[in-house]
Amino acid sequence: MYNKRSSRIMPAVILAGVILSGVSMLILSCRNQPEGSGGSGLSARGSGNGPDGAALYVQYCATCHGTDLRGGNAQSLLDGVWQFGDGYGYVRRNIEFGIPHLGMPSYDDVLSGDEINALVEFLYAEQEKAGAVKPDPSPTLETMDYVISAEIWADDLEIPWAIVFLDEDTALVTERPGTLRMVVKGDLLEDPVKGTPEVLHEGQGGLLDVNIDPDYRKNRWIYLSYSHAIEKGSGDERPPAMTRIVRGRISNMEWVDEQVIYQAPHDTYRTTRHHYGNRIVFDKKGYLYFSIGDRGAQDQAQDPARPNGKIHRIRPDGSIPADNPFMKEGLPTLYTLGNRNPQGLSVHPETDQVWEAEHGPLGGDEINIIRKGVNYGWPVITYGRNYNGTAITEHTAMEGYAQPVMYWKPSTAVCGIEFYQGEAFPAWKNKLLVGALKYEDVRLLTVAEDRVMHEEVILKNFGRVRDVGLDLAGNIYVVVNQPDRVIRLSPIRERVGQ
Repeated sequence: MYNKRSSRIMPAVILAGVILSGVSMLILSCRNQPEGSGGSGLSARGSGNGPDGAALYVQYCATCHGTDLRGGNAQSLLDGVWQFGDGYGYVRRNIEFGIPHLGMPSYDDVLSGDEINALVEFLYAEQEKAGAVKPDPSPTLETMDYVISAEIWADDLEIPWAIVFLDEDTALVTERPGTLRMVVKGDLLEDPVKGTPEVLHEGQGGLLDVNIDPDYRKNRWIYLSYSHAIEKGSGDERPPAMTRIVRGRISNMEWVDEQVIYQAPHDTYRTTRHHYGNRIVFDKKGYLYFSIGDRGAQDQAQDPARPNGKIHRIRPDGSIPADNPFMKEGLPTLYTLGNRNPQGLSVHPETDQVWEAEHGPLGGDEINIIRKGVNYGWPVITYGRNYNGTAITEHTAMEGYAQPVMYWKPSTAVCGIEFYQGEAFPAWKNKLLVGALKYEDVRLLTVAEDRVMHEEVILKNFGRVRDVGLDLAGNIYVVVNQPDRVIRLSPIRERVGQ
């Protein structure tokens, strides 16, 4: 177990609300300053050929964030916390396009692209100088229903991607570079499982999801998904790759009995290195569902002859159900079309419906209920735009294409999802836990039939949330990147008198 260094107590919902309001105040104040104000008289041009990020900061940001970046009317920029995405591209787009629903306007008509780049570079350079480190989770958090304990359950991982519990004491965690780690009674074993498949760890590819067979106690089957590359021939071209799924068993910390249960036709593999998907789930009928992202070829999400941009359905042994909807017009494993990059799948414990979360582009992250033969529209309809701000399509709805149950604009970078089951948090029964990479949070969605009735942030700003899992008792495990660890949430007490 990990001894926490922090003793702060900050309710997760209050934390999010305080910072959101602070950002709105910051941007409205700074945005409304007359051009050239800021008190320094410095030009936004540096002594070299490019813009001066420090001068731009003084001119547009210092009034709210402080001349030393340590906060004032708005929060510090040196505390390691980025509310709306920690990453050069995220910060740049937030400045350029704003966050309108929070009152943060865009700066694309005030600052040039080079000036925005210079400002972002300055902010990150100052964070590095200050040694800014993302804070550990507070040991105690408050939600609307519970006071909960948050502890670092497994640390010093390498880009952890997914988690599943084999029994009450043992969990498996995938690391994207290609290793499968085991945690036993809260202790991360030093050596990974030997003999797991070789993965292509480039871009967003690598070892991805892990899940266990519904009859795992009897057959011991474990399922892995990963980016699989075709061995390249002569020349310097990149080998094409696609998402692949295998199953195997673990014996004495070694991967054995491997079977390939899904592999796309090799002529559909792509040399791109992003949007692999992938999640693996099972419904009560025993079907296995898995997702593949569009692999950066958005129009192929509408092509039933291509595996990418789809949800697939097979049986656990890889055989194909005879009633799959695209048997005659496309690949037999296909179950849906038009899914951009689904990195979340979960099955409702009572209705047995498969729910899906998929990344939109700039805006338009979605939650969908996955139904047989349905087209979810990407890229014909979307609530998002290209990353440069231009339109993908003028349509957000059209006949023949399903609307999402819920969408986020701007994008939270929605990722792993899990319907809550267990005894630890009974008030959350059948609610949907939703992770987000960009916004670095876990949200709890109250679901009624095919609608989302309420949304609450229960954890925020302790890493990019890649996956959310449960142990057999119903304690919650949050897989995060940057820092690379697993955070365990367990109940302290139920709140009363709300």
